[in-house]
Amino acid sequence: MLVIGIAGGTGCGKTTVVNQIINELPYEEVGVISQDSYYCDLSHLSYDERTQVNFDHPRAIDFELLGNHLQDLKKGIPIHQPVYSFVKHNRTNDTILTHPRKVMIVEGILIMTNPQIREMFDIKIFVHADSDERLIRRLKRDITERGRDLDEVLTRYQNTLKPMHNQFIEPTKEYADIIIPNNKYNTVAIDIVRTIINEKLS
Repeated sequence: MLVIGIAGGTGCGKTTVVNQIINELPYEEVGVISQDSYYCDLSHLSYDERTQVNFDHPRAIDFELLGNHLQDLKKGIPIHQPVYSFVKHNRTNDTILTHPRKVMIVEGILIMTNPQIREMFDIKIFVHADSDERLIRRLKRDITERGRDLDEVLTRYQNTLKPMHNQFIEPTKEYADIIIPNNKYNTVAIDIVRTIINEKLS
């Protein structure tokens, strides 16, 4: 199994890059695991308490469960991937049955901050985008998809997102095997990644 880690700041366009890679691969050979599924279970906190949690700090991620799931997949064992609700700021009771694939892509802003998880990636990719561009994308997504208002998103960006990005996410760029600038000119980088994957699969 080839495990690919794709990191980068919030709104950098990781999902776009993931889709560009998997679009060229046979559907049955590639699977995707999102870091967002592995936020820690916060059922012991009230809703108001959960809204105060810093979800952009590595502590917010259940890396132990993510690591166990990756190890199971490498052994050929299917996993039950958690399902997270951004509206309730907590895991739901649902899970997604995820089967091992020849290629597993793990994507998320914090996935390369954890040394044990980082070691499990055969290819490490960092998607880079301008901070203004990332903020605009984050605003659009959180307002339209997650029911947040403008002040809430901007306050969170200033108080947690930006400082956490500078402290934890941007430094992980040094671990990347490939850095992809997320703009319309990134086709060469995507092609290189696809070539590497196809070589490993053949």
